[in-house]
Amino acid sequence: MPTIIFNKPYGVLSQFTREHGHRALADFGFPKGVYPAGRLDADSEGLLLLTSDGGLQAHISDPRHKTPKTYWAQVEGEITAAALARLRGGVTLNDGPTLPCGALALPAPGLPPRVPPVRWRKTVPTSWAELTLREGRNRQVRRMLAAAGFPVLRLVRRAIGPLTFDGLEPGQWRELTAAEVKSLKS
Repeated sequence: MPTIIFNKPYGVLSQFTREHGHRALADFGFPKGVYPAGRLDADSEGLLLLTSDGGLQAHISDPRHKTPKTYWAQVEGEITAAALARLRGGVTLNDGPTLPCGALALPAPGLPPRVPPVRWRKTVPTSWAELTLREGRNRQVRRMLAAAGFPVLRLVRRAIGPLTFDGLEPGQWRELTAAEVKSLKS
């Protein structure tokens, strides 16, 4: 049963069917029978796991297992210690309070430029934050950062559990080793 990590580029849907002019997973030559374990919006980038193992897919996606997922977010403004503390404690969104999460300021990571580029305003600085969540609501990172006063310009999922996209350029993928798959289940 293949399990794959994929560095999903901006503008790609987390499904195999193209819609509304967006590219889809079918454009990347994955083996037959793999499906995404979780989702990333078309306007988010980064690590996506695909597998034919239904048990692993459920384990990664089910909030009861609390698999940590780490995100890097470029935000408008200079992220503050107060905002990070608020995020760490959990914030209340329109669908209820979030669980506490890991939140810290991050120097600009050495990511490849996004295509198309992030909008740029001379009068508004940007900064980066890292959030590690153990739940996965729709657009949660974006909504949490907006609630703290820092709209997201670019969002990249850096890690799922112990796995990162290191060594994979946007659009590249590889099969996981048996040891890597086992690490996701622990």
